[in-house]
Amino acid sequence: MSTRLQIGSGPETIRVLKAALVDGLLPDTYVSAGSLVHMEAVSGGLPTAADEDSPLPISASTLNPAGLAGLLAEHAYVYKLKTRKDDKGNPEPYEDEVTPPRDILSSVLAGKTWPGVPPLRGIIGAPVLRRDGTLLQQPGYDPQTGLYLAAKVALPPVPDQPTPEQVRDARTFLLGRFLRDFPWASAADRANYVALLATPILRHFTRSLTPFALIDATMPSSGKTILTAGPGMLYGQRVMTWAYSDEELRKSITAVLAEQVGVVIWDNLAEGTVIDSPVLAQLVTSGVWSDRQLGASRNVATVNDRLWMATGNNLQVGGDMASRTVRVHLDPDMPRPELRDQAGFGIPHLDQWITDPTNQLTVLWHLLVLVLDWTRQGAPRVSGLSMRQFTPWAQALGGFLAHHGIDGFLTNAADVREIDEDETRWRAFLTCWHDRHSNRPMTAADLRRDAEPMQIGSDTHDPWDGQFITTHNGRLPNPLQLGRLLTGQAGRWRGEHVVRAGKNDRGDRSVFWVEHHQG
Repeated sequence: MSTRLQIGSGPETIRVLKAALVDGLLPDTYVSAGSLVHMEAVSGGLPTAADEDSPLPISASTLNPAGLAGLLAEHAYVYKLKTRKDDKGNPEPYEDEVTPPRDILSSVLAGKTWPGVPPLRGIIGAPVLRRDGTLLQQPGYDPQTGLYLAAKVALPPVPDQPTPEQVRDARTFLLGRFLRDFPWASAADRANYVALLATPILRHFTRSLTPFALIDATMPSSGKTILTAGPGMLYGQRVMTWAYSDEELRKSITAVLAEQVGVVIWDNLAEGTVIDSPVLAQLVTSGVWSDRQLGASRNVATVNDRLWMATGNNLQVGGDMASRTVRVHLDPDMPRPELRDQAGFGIPHLDQWITDPTNQLTVLWHLLVLVLDWTRQGAPRVSGLSMRQFTPWAQALGGFLAHHGIDGFLTNAADVREIDEDETRWRAFLTCWHDRHSNRPMTAADLRRDAEPMQIGSDTHDPWDGQFITTHNGRLPNPLQLGRLLTGQAGRWRGEHVVRAGKNDRGDRSVFWVEHHQG
Protein backbone atom coordinates (compact mmCIF):
# COMPACT_ATOMS: atom_id res chain seq x y z
CA MET A 1 0.00 0.00 0.00
CA SER A 2 1.27 3.49 -0.86
CA THR A 3 2.36 5.76 1.96
CA ARG A 4 -0.22 8.46 2.70
CA LEU A 5 1.12 12.03 2.79
CA GLN A 6 -1.16 14.91 3.64
CA ILE A 7 0.16 18.25 2.44
CA GLY A 8 -1.07 21.78 2.74
CA SER A 9 0.57 25.15 2.21
CA GLY A 10 3.85 25.50 0.33
CA PRO A 11 6.16 25.55 3.39
CA GLU A 12 4.22 22.70 5.01
CA THR A 13 4.44 20.62 1.83
CA ILE A 14 8.22 21.13 1.65
CA ARG A 15 8.64 19.99 5.27
CA VAL A 16 6.36 16.95 4.86
CA LEU A 17 8.01 15.73 1.63
CA LYS A 18 11.58 16.26 2.86
CA ALA A 19 10.86 14.42 6.11
CA ALA A 20 9.27 11.55 4.18
CA LEU A 21 12.30 11.25 1.90
CA VAL A 22 14.67 11.21 4.88
CA ASP A 23 12.52 8.48 6.46
CA GLY A 24 12.91 6.25 3.41
CA LEU A 25 9.70 6.97 1.54
CA LEU A 26 11.19 5.99 -1.84
CA PRO A 27 12.87 2.57 -2.22
CA ASP A 28 16.28 2.37 -3.91
CA THR A 29 17.03 6.01 -3.14
CA TYR A 30 20.42 7.08 -1.86
CA VAL A 31 22.52 10.21 -1.45
CA SER A 32 25.57 10.84 -3.61
CA ALA A 33 27.67 14.03 -3.40
CA GLY A 34 24.84 15.74 -1.53
CA SER A 35 22.13 14.90 -4.07
CA LEU A 36 19.42 12.26 -3.96
CA VAL A 37 19.78 9.55 -6.59
CA HIS A 38 17.39 6.79 -7.52
CA MET A 39 18.47 3.37 -8.76
CA GLU A 40 16.56 2.08 -11.74
CA ALA A 41 16.95 -0.76 -14.18
CA VAL A 42 17.93 0.25 -17.71
CA SER A 43 15.55 -1.18 -20.29
CA GLY A 44 16.46 -2.34 -23.76
CA GLY A 45 19.79 -3.99 -23.05
CA LEU A 46 21.05 -6.23 -25.85
CA PRO A 47 23.90 -8.74 -26.12
CA THR A 48 27.08 -6.94 -27.17
CA ALA A 49 30.23 -7.90 -29.02
CA ALA A 50 33.61 -7.81 -27.32
CA ASP A 51 34.51 -4.46 -28.91
CA GLU A 52 31.24 -2.69 -28.08
CA ASP A 53 29.98 -0.74 -25.09
CA SER A 54 28.68 -2.98 -22.34
CA PRO A 55 27.02 -0.75 -19.72
CA LEU A 56 25.81 -1.98 -16.37
CA PRO A 57 22.09 -2.96 -16.28
CA ILE A 58 21.24 -0.32 -13.67
CA SER A 59 21.74 3.42 -13.39
CA ALA A 60 21.75 5.97 -10.56
CA SER A 61 19.73 8.96 -11.77
CA THR A 62 19.94 12.23 -9.87
CA LEU A 63 16.43 13.15 -8.77
CA ASN A 64 14.96 16.19 -10.49
CA PRO A 65 11.47 17.62 -9.98
CA ALA A 66 9.93 15.60 -12.80
CA GLY A 67 11.55 12.37 -11.57
CA LEU A 68 10.44 13.01 -8.00
CA ALA A 69 6.86 13.66 -9.18
CA GLY A 70 6.81 10.32 -10.97
CA LEU A 71 8.19 8.41 -7.99
CA LEU A 72 5.73 10.04 -5.61
CA ALA A 73 2.88 8.98 -7.89
CA GLU A 74 4.24 5.42 -7.84
CA HIS A 75 5.07 5.03 -4.16
CA ALA A 76 2.90 7.50 -2.24
CA TYR A 77 -0.61 8.86 -2.03
CA VAL A 78 -0.12 12.61 -1.79
CA TYR A 79 -3.29 14.51 -1.04
CA LYS A 80 -4.77 17.74 0.21
CA LEU A 81 -7.74 17.80 2.52
CA LYS A 82 -10.49 19.89 0.96
CA THR A 83 -14.17 20.47 1.64
CA ARG A 84 -17.22 20.42 -0.57
CA LYS A 85 -20.92 20.67 0.01
CA ASP A 86 -22.97 17.51 0.27
CA ASP A 87 -26.47 17.04 -1.15
CA LYS A 88 -27.91 19.03 1.75
CA GLY A 89 -25.46 21.89 1.35
CA ASN A 90 -23.40 20.96 4.36
CA PRO A 91 -19.59 21.06 4.10
CA GLU A 92 -17.87 17.68 4.04
CA PRO A 93 -14.13 16.96 3.89
CA TYR A 94 -12.59 14.93 1.08
CA GLU A 95 -9.12 13.94 -0.09
CA ASP A 96 -7.82 15.37 -3.36
CA GLU A 97 -4.80 13.49 -4.72
CA VAL A 98 -2.33 16.01 -6.10
CA THR A 99 1.09 16.33 -7.65
CA PRO A 100 3.04 19.01 -5.78
CA PRO A 101 4.00 21.99 -7.93
CA ARG A 102 7.38 21.95 -9.65
CA ASP A 103 8.76 24.83 -7.56
CA ILE A 104 7.85 22.93 -4.38
CA LEU A 105 9.61 19.78 -5.63
CA SER A 106 12.67 21.86 -6.60
CA SER A 107 12.80 23.31 -3.08
CA VAL A 108 12.60 19.82 -1.55
CA LEU A 109 15.57 18.65 -3.63
CA ALA A 110 17.65 21.81 -3.21
CA GLY A 111 19.26 20.76 0.06
CA LYS A 112 22.58 18.94 0.35
CA THR A 113 22.04 17.36 3.78
CA TRP A 114 20.07 14.11 3.93
CA PRO A 115 20.51 12.54 7.38
CA GLY A 116 19.50 8.92 7.49
CA VAL A 117 19.60 8.41 3.71
CA PRO A 118 22.21 5.74 2.91
CA PRO A 119 25.24 7.04 0.96
CA LEU A 120 26.00 5.62 -2.50
CA ARG A 121 29.74 5.42 -3.17
CA GLY A 122 29.49 3.67 -6.51
CA ILE A 123 27.89 1.00 -8.67
CA ILE A 124 29.82 -2.17 -9.47
CA GLY A 125 29.08 -4.82 -12.05
CA ALA A 126 30.62 -7.82 -10.30
CA PRO A 127 31.67 -8.84 -6.77
CA VAL A 128 34.55 -7.00 -5.11
CA LEU A 129 36.64 -7.63 -2.04
CA ARG A 130 35.77 -5.39 0.89
CA ARG A 131 38.53 -3.76 2.88
CA ASP A 132 38.17 -6.38 5.61
CA GLY A 133 38.83 -9.15 3.07
CA THR A 134 35.23 -10.39 2.81
CA LEU A 135 33.55 -10.67 -0.58
CA LEU A 136 30.70 -8.37 -1.51
CA GLN A 137 28.64 -10.72 -3.65
CA GLN A 138 24.99 -10.13 -2.68
CA PRO A 139 23.25 -8.09 -5.42
CA GLY A 140 21.89 -4.72 -4.35
CA TYR A 141 23.07 -2.13 -1.85
CA ASP A 142 25.85 -2.99 0.59
CA PRO A 143 25.71 -0.77 3.73
CA GLN A 144 29.24 -1.73 4.74
CA THR A 145 30.85 -0.22 1.65
CA GLY A 146 28.16 2.03 0.20
CA LEU A 147 28.48 0.15 -3.09
CA TYR A 148 25.59 -1.16 -5.14
CA LEU A 149 26.18 -4.47 -6.90
CA ALA A 150 24.34 -4.55 -10.20
CA ALA A 151 25.59 -7.90 -11.44
CA LYS A 152 25.71 -8.35 -15.20
CA VAL A 153 25.52 -12.11 -14.72
CA ALA A 154 23.71 -14.08 -12.00
CA LEU A 155 26.55 -15.55 -10.00
CA PRO A 156 26.19 -18.61 -7.74
CA PRO A 157 27.56 -17.98 -4.23
CA VAL A 158 31.33 -18.20 -4.06
CA PRO A 159 32.53 -20.04 -0.92
CA ASP A 160 34.49 -17.96 1.58
CA GLN A 161 36.94 -20.84 1.87
CA PRO A 162 37.26 -22.63 -1.48
CA THR A 163 38.31 -26.25 -1.34
CA PRO A 164 41.68 -27.35 -2.75
CA GLU A 165 39.77 -29.01 -5.59
CA GLN A 166 37.95 -25.78 -6.43
CA VAL A 167 41.23 -23.85 -6.41
CA ARG A 168 42.90 -26.44 -8.63
CA ASP A 169 39.97 -26.39 -11.06
CA ALA A 170 40.03 -22.58 -11.15
CA ARG A 171 43.73 -22.49 -12.03
CA THR A 172 43.24 -25.17 -14.66
CA PHE A 173 40.36 -23.32 -16.28
CA LEU A 174 41.87 -19.81 -16.28
CA LEU A 175 45.43 -20.71 -17.19
CA GLY A 176 44.95 -24.03 -18.98
CA ARG A 177 41.88 -23.13 -21.03
CA PHE A 178 40.79 -19.49 -21.04
CA LEU A 179 44.25 -17.92 -21.44
CA ARG A 180 46.17 -20.85 -22.88
CA ASP A 181 46.12 -20.06 -26.58
CA PHE A 182 46.89 -16.35 -26.63
CA PRO A 183 50.25 -15.65 -28.33
CA TRP A 184 51.89 -14.10 -25.27
CA ALA A 185 55.21 -12.49 -26.12
CA SER A 186 56.55 -13.55 -22.70
CA ALA A 187 55.46 -14.96 -19.35
CA ALA A 188 55.31 -11.37 -18.07
CA ASP A 189 52.53 -10.54 -20.52
CA ARG A 190 50.32 -13.34 -19.26
CA ALA A 191 51.03 -12.54 -15.60
CA ASN A 192 50.34 -8.84 -16.16
CA TYR A 193 47.03 -9.67 -17.79
CA VAL A 194 45.88 -11.89 -14.91
CA ALA A 195 46.74 -9.01 -12.57
CA LEU A 196 44.62 -6.64 -14.65
CA LEU A 197 41.77 -9.14 -14.73
CA ALA A 198 41.76 -9.30 -10.93
CA THR A 199 42.30 -5.57 -10.36
CA PRO A 200 38.62 -4.50 -10.29
CA ILE A 201 37.94 -7.18 -7.65
CA LEU A 202 40.83 -6.05 -5.45
CA ARG A 203 40.78 -2.29 -5.91
CA HIS A 204 38.77 -1.50 -2.76
CA PHE A 205 40.77 -4.03 -0.76
CA THR A 206 44.20 -2.70 -1.81
CA ARG A 207 43.11 0.97 -1.59
CA SER A 208 45.59 1.76 -4.34
CA LEU A 209 45.90 3.63 -7.59
CA THR A 210 45.90 1.45 -10.69
CA PRO A 211 48.36 1.91 -13.57
CA PHE A 212 47.36 2.37 -17.18
CA ALA A 213 46.97 -0.88 -19.13
CA LEU A 214 48.39 -1.18 -22.63
CA ILE A 215 47.41 -4.25 -24.62
CA ASP A 216 49.11 -4.32 -27.99
CA ALA A 217 50.31 -6.79 -30.61
CA THR A 218 52.64 -7.06 -33.54
CA MET A 219 49.77 -7.99 -35.89
CA PRO A 220 46.01 -7.39 -36.17
CA SER A 221 43.64 -10.22 -35.14
CA SER A 222 45.97 -11.37 -32.34
CA GLY A 223 43.31 -11.32 -29.59
CA LYS A 224 43.73 -7.85 -28.02
CA THR A 225 40.01 -7.04 -27.99
CA ILE A 226 39.16 -10.37 -26.40
CA LEU A 227 41.57 -9.60 -23.57
CA THR A 228 40.05 -6.20 -22.84
CA ALA A 229 36.59 -7.79 -22.94
CA GLY A 230 37.61 -10.03 -20.03
CA PRO A 231 37.36 -7.35 -17.34
CA GLY A 232 35.25 -5.02 -19.50
CA MET A 233 32.22 -7.21 -20.01
CA LEU A 234 32.27 -8.37 -16.39
CA TYR A 235 32.45 -4.90 -14.84
CA GLY A 236 30.78 -2.84 -17.54
CA GLN A 237 32.85 -1.32 -20.32
CA ARG A 238 32.84 1.84 -22.41
CA VAL A 239 34.73 1.64 -25.69
CA MET A 240 35.98 5.00 -26.94
CA THR A 241 37.89 6.46 -29.87
CA TRP A 242 41.30 7.81 -28.94
CA ALA A 243 41.42 11.60 -28.76
CA TYR A 244 44.62 12.94 -30.31
CA SER A 245 44.42 16.31 -28.51
CA ASP A 246 44.70 16.75 -24.76
CA GLU A 247 41.63 19.00 -24.63
CA GLU A 248 39.42 16.41 -26.33
CA LEU A 249 40.92 13.66 -24.17
CA ARG A 250 40.10 15.62 -21.02
CA LYS A 251 36.50 16.13 -22.14
CA SER A 252 36.03 12.44 -22.92
CA ILE A 253 37.48 11.41 -19.53
CA THR A 254 35.14 13.77 -17.66
CA ALA A 255 32.15 12.52 -19.64
CA VAL A 256 32.87 8.82 -19.17
CA LEU A 257 33.40 9.20 -15.42
CA ALA A 258 29.72 10.13 -15.20
CA GLU A 259 28.75 6.75 -16.67
CA GLN A 260 28.23 3.48 -14.80
CA VAL A 261 31.11 1.39 -16.14
CA GLY A 262 34.09 -0.18 -14.44
CA VAL A 263 36.45 -0.36 -17.44
CA VAL A 264 37.22 2.30 -20.06
CA ILE A 265 38.89 1.14 -23.28
CA TRP A 266 40.44 3.22 -26.02
CA ASP A 267 40.22 0.59 -28.70
CA ASN A 268 42.25 0.08 -31.88
CA LEU A 269 44.58 3.08 -31.79
CA ALA A 270 46.40 3.77 -35.04
CA GLU A 271 49.48 1.60 -35.50
CA GLY A 272 52.55 3.12 -33.87
CA THR A 273 50.57 5.70 -31.86
CA VAL A 274 52.65 7.30 -29.10
CA ILE A 275 50.68 7.56 -25.84
CA ASP A 276 52.33 10.48 -24.08
CA SER A 277 49.47 12.66 -22.89
CA PRO A 278 50.06 14.70 -19.69
CA VAL A 279 46.28 14.53 -19.15
CA LEU A 280 46.38 10.72 -19.10
CA ALA A 281 49.45 10.75 -16.84
CA GLN A 282 47.53 12.98 -14.43
CA LEU A 283 44.45 10.74 -14.59
CA VAL A 284 46.11 7.47 -13.60
CA THR A 285 47.92 9.08 -10.65
CA SER A 286 44.82 10.85 -9.28
CA GLY A 287 42.41 9.22 -6.87
CA VAL A 288 39.90 11.97 -7.67
CA TRP A 289 39.42 13.54 -11.10
CA SER A 290 38.41 17.20 -11.09
CA ASP A 291 37.34 19.10 -14.19
CA ARG A 292 34.80 21.62 -15.41
CA GLN A 293 31.41 20.02 -15.95
CA LEU A 294 30.51 19.82 -19.62
CA GLY A 295 27.99 22.50 -20.52
CA ALA A 296 28.38 24.27 -17.17
CA SER A 297 30.75 26.65 -15.44
CA ARG A 298 31.24 24.67 -12.24
CA ASN A 299 33.86 22.05 -11.48
CA VAL A 300 32.98 18.47 -10.62
CA ALA A 301 35.12 16.02 -8.67
CA THR A 302 34.69 12.30 -9.33
CA VAL A 303 36.37 9.33 -7.68
CA ASN A 304 38.67 7.70 -10.20
CA ASP A 305 37.83 4.03 -9.65
CA ARG A 306 38.06 2.77 -13.24
CA LEU A 307 40.48 0.51 -15.04
CA TRP A 308 41.83 2.47 -18.04
CA MET A 309 43.05 0.47 -21.04
CA ALA A 310 44.18 1.00 -24.64
CA THR A 311 44.65 -1.44 -27.51
CA GLY A 312 46.46 -1.24 -30.82
CA ASN A 313 49.35 -2.62 -32.82
CA ASN A 314 52.96 -1.72 -32.01
CA LEU A 315 52.00 1.13 -29.70
CA GLN A 316 54.55 3.34 -27.96
CA VAL A 317 54.52 5.37 -24.78
CA GLY A 318 56.20 8.66 -24.04
CA GLY A 319 56.55 11.38 -21.44
CA ASP A 320 55.62 10.16 -17.98
CA MET A 321 53.49 7.27 -19.24
CA ALA A 322 56.30 4.69 -19.44
CA SER A 323 56.54 4.41 -15.65
CA ARG A 324 52.74 4.46 -15.28
CA THR A 325 51.91 1.71 -17.77
CA VAL A 326 51.55 -2.06 -17.51
CA ARG A 327 52.04 -3.70 -20.87
CA VAL A 328 50.50 -6.88 -22.22
CA HIS A 329 52.11 -7.73 -25.57
CA LEU A 330 50.98 -10.38 -28.05
CA ASP A 331 53.19 -11.73 -30.83
CA PRO A 332 51.62 -14.45 -33.01
CA ASP A 333 54.76 -14.51 -35.22
CA MET A 334 52.75 -15.36 -38.33
CA PRO A 335 51.22 -13.38 -41.22
CA ARG A 336 47.51 -14.18 -40.68
CA PRO A 337 46.79 -14.92 -37.00
CA GLU A 338 43.06 -15.18 -37.65
CA LEU A 339 43.69 -18.27 -39.79
CA ARG A 340 45.18 -20.31 -36.97
CA ASP A 341 43.63 -23.77 -36.69
CA GLN A 342 41.45 -23.62 -33.56
CA ALA A 343 40.64 -27.31 -33.41
CA GLY A 344 43.04 -27.87 -30.53
CA PHE A 345 42.30 -24.63 -28.67
CA GLY A 346 41.22 -24.73 -25.04
CA ILE A 347 38.20 -22.62 -26.06
CA PRO A 348 37.66 -22.40 -29.83
CA HIS A 349 36.26 -19.10 -31.19
CA LEU A 350 36.91 -17.29 -27.93
CA ASP A 351 35.80 -13.96 -29.42
CA GLN A 352 32.26 -15.29 -29.66
CA TRP A 353 32.43 -17.39 -26.49
CA ILE A 354 33.25 -14.41 -24.22
CA THR A 355 30.09 -12.52 -25.27
CA ASP A 356 27.82 -15.16 -23.72
CA PRO A 357 26.84 -14.07 -20.16
CA THR A 358 26.98 -17.68 -18.99
CA ASN A 359 30.61 -17.93 -20.07
CA GLN A 360 31.44 -14.58 -18.48
CA LEU A 361 30.03 -16.01 -15.26
CA THR A 362 32.35 -19.00 -15.55
CA VAL A 363 35.43 -16.79 -15.90
CA LEU A 364 34.37 -14.59 -12.98
CA TRP A 365 33.53 -17.47 -10.64
CA HIS A 366 36.91 -19.14 -11.11
CA LEU A 367 38.72 -15.82 -10.70
CA LEU A 368 36.89 -15.14 -7.44
CA VAL A 369 37.82 -18.59 -6.16
CA LEU A 370 41.51 -17.75 -6.70
CA VAL A 371 41.11 -14.38 -4.95
CA LEU A 372 39.40 -15.88 -1.90
CA ASP A 373 42.00 -18.65 -1.67
CA TRP A 374 44.66 -15.92 -1.54
CA THR A 375 42.86 -13.92 1.17
CA ARG A 376 42.27 -17.09 3.20
CA GLN A 377 46.07 -17.37 3.45
CA GLY A 378 46.30 -13.78 4.74
CA ALA A 379 46.60 -12.07 1.31
CA PRO A 380 50.43 -12.21 1.28
CA ARG A 381 52.17 -9.40 -0.63
CA VAL A 382 55.52 -9.21 -2.40
CA SER A 383 57.45 -6.57 -0.51
CA GLY A 384 60.28 -6.24 -3.03
CA LEU A 385 58.16 -4.87 -5.88
CA SER A 386 57.98 -1.13 -6.50
CA MET A 387 56.22 0.92 -9.19
CA ARG A 388 56.22 4.61 -8.32
CA GLN A 389 52.71 5.61 -7.17
CA PHE A 390 51.41 2.10 -7.84
CA THR A 391 53.61 0.18 -5.41
CA PRO A 392 50.69 -0.94 -3.16
CA TRP A 393 48.93 -2.29 -6.26
CA ALA A 394 52.08 -4.04 -7.50
CA GLN A 395 52.86 -5.64 -4.14
CA ALA A 396 49.29 -6.89 -3.61
CA LEU A 397 48.80 -8.24 -7.14
CA GLY A 398 52.32 -9.64 -7.12
CA GLY A 399 51.45 -11.55 -3.95
CA PHE A 400 48.23 -12.83 -5.50
CA LEU A 401 50.06 -14.11 -8.59
CA ALA A 402 52.94 -15.61 -6.60
CA HIS A 403 50.44 -17.45 -4.38
CA HIS A 404 49.06 -19.17 -7.47
CA GLY A 405 52.43 -19.84 -9.07
CA ILE A 406 52.03 -17.34 -11.92
CA ASP A 407 55.52 -16.05 -12.69
CA GLY A 408 56.81 -13.03 -14.60
CA PHE A 409 54.71 -10.19 -13.16
CA LEU A 410 56.13 -6.79 -14.26
CA THR A 411 59.37 -8.37 -15.47
CA ASN A 412 58.81 -6.75 -18.89
CA ALA A 413 59.30 -3.24 -17.45
CA ALA A 414 62.45 -2.93 -19.58
CA ASP A 415 60.33 -3.68 -22.66
CA VAL A 416 58.04 -0.80 -21.73
CA ARG A 417 61.07 1.48 -21.57
CA GLU A 418 62.09 0.24 -25.00
CA ILE A 419 58.77 1.43 -26.46
CA ASP A 420 59.12 4.74 -24.61
CA GLU A 421 59.35 7.01 -27.65
CA ASP A 422 60.42 10.00 -25.57
CA GLU A 423 63.21 8.03 -23.90
CA THR A 424 64.41 6.62 -27.22
CA ARG A 425 64.62 10.04 -28.88
CA TRP A 426 66.51 11.67 -26.02
CA ARG A 427 68.87 8.74 -25.58
CA ALA A 428 69.84 8.86 -29.27
CA PHE A 429 70.22 12.66 -29.17
CA LEU A 430 72.46 12.65 -26.09
CA THR A 431 74.59 9.79 -27.42
CA CYS A 432 75.16 11.60 -30.71
CA TRP A 433 75.82 14.91 -28.92
CA HIS A 434 78.48 13.33 -26.68
CA ASP A 435 80.06 11.53 -29.65
CA ARG A 436 80.38 14.84 -31.53
CA HIS A 437 81.39 17.20 -28.70
CA SER A 438 82.33 15.04 -25.70
CA ASN A 439 81.58 17.02 -22.51
CA ARG A 440 82.36 20.48 -23.92
CA PRO A 441 79.92 23.15 -22.62
CA MET A 442 77.87 24.79 -25.38
CA THR A 443 75.15 27.42 -25.56
CA ALA A 444 71.82 26.41 -27.06
CA ALA A 445 72.57 28.68 -30.03
CA ASP A 446 75.94 26.99 -30.68
CA LEU A 447 74.37 23.55 -30.45
CA ARG A 448 71.52 24.54 -32.76
CA ARG A 449 74.00 25.88 -35.41
CA ASP A 450 75.76 22.53 -35.26
CA ALA A 451 72.54 20.85 -36.44
CA GLU A 452 72.34 22.86 -39.69
CA PRO A 453 72.60 20.64 -42.79
CA MET A 454 75.87 20.86 -44.73
CA GLN A 455 76.12 21.19 -48.50
CA ILE A 456 78.68 18.77 -49.91
CA GLY A 457 78.66 19.27 -53.64
CA SER A 458 75.11 18.79 -54.80
CA ASP A 459 74.18 16.73 -51.74
CA THR A 460 72.80 17.90 -48.40
CA HIS A 461 74.37 16.17 -45.42
CA ASP A 462 72.86 16.01 -41.92
CA PRO A 463 75.79 15.90 -39.48
CA TRP A 464 73.50 14.48 -36.80
CA ASP A 465 72.10 11.74 -39.04
CA GLY A 466 68.53 12.57 -37.96
CA GLN A 467 69.26 12.24 -34.22
CA PHE A 468 68.94 15.92 -33.22
CA ILE A 469 66.03 16.46 -30.87
CA THR A 470 62.87 17.92 -32.44
CA THR A 471 59.74 19.70 -31.25
CA HIS A 472 56.41 17.85 -30.94
CA ASN A 473 55.65 18.56 -34.62
CA GLY A 474 58.92 17.01 -35.79
CA ARG A 475 60.81 20.24 -36.57
CA LEU A 476 64.22 21.37 -35.37
CA PRO A 477 63.80 23.79 -32.44
CA ASN A 478 65.04 27.35 -32.59
CA PRO A 479 67.75 28.32 -30.04
CA LEU A 480 65.17 29.58 -27.52
CA GLN A 481 63.07 26.41 -27.78
CA LEU A 482 66.19 24.24 -27.55
CA GLY A 483 67.37 26.07 -24.42
CA ARG A 484 64.02 25.42 -22.76
CA LEU A 485 64.09 21.76 -23.76
CA LEU A 486 67.61 21.28 -22.38
CA THR A 487 66.81 23.12 -19.14
CA GLY A 488 63.86 20.77 -18.64
CA GLN A 489 66.13 17.76 -19.11
CA ALA A 490 69.02 18.90 -16.89
CA GLY A 491 70.00 16.15 -14.47
CA ARG A 492 67.74 13.55 -16.07
CA TRP A 493 69.52 10.37 -17.07
CA ARG A 494 68.84 8.84 -20.46
CA GLY A 495 70.57 5.49 -20.49
CA GLU A 496 74.25 6.19 -19.75
CA HIS A 497 74.06 9.92 -20.59
CA VAL A 498 72.86 12.95 -18.66
CA VAL A 499 72.45 16.63 -19.55
CA ARG A 500 74.18 19.12 -17.26
CA ALA A 501 73.48 22.85 -17.14
CA GLY A 502 75.51 25.78 -15.87
CA LYS A 503 76.83 29.27 -16.74
CA ASN A 504 79.71 30.31 -18.98
CA ASP A 505 82.90 31.87 -17.59
CA ARG A 506 81.40 35.36 -17.61
CA GLY A 507 78.22 34.10 -15.95
CA ASP A 508 75.94 35.76 -18.50
CA ARG A 509 74.86 32.76 -20.59
CA SER A 510 73.52 29.31 -19.92
CA VAL A 511 75.60 26.45 -21.22
CA PHE A 512 74.88 22.74 -21.49
CA TRP A 513 76.98 19.62 -21.85
CA VAL A 514 76.55 15.84 -21.77
CA GLU A 515 78.25 13.49 -19.35
CA HIS A 516 78.67 9.81 -20.09
CA HIS A 517 79.03 7.21 -17.35
CA GLN A 518 79.57 3.59 -18.26
CA GLY A 519 76.98 1.40 -16.55
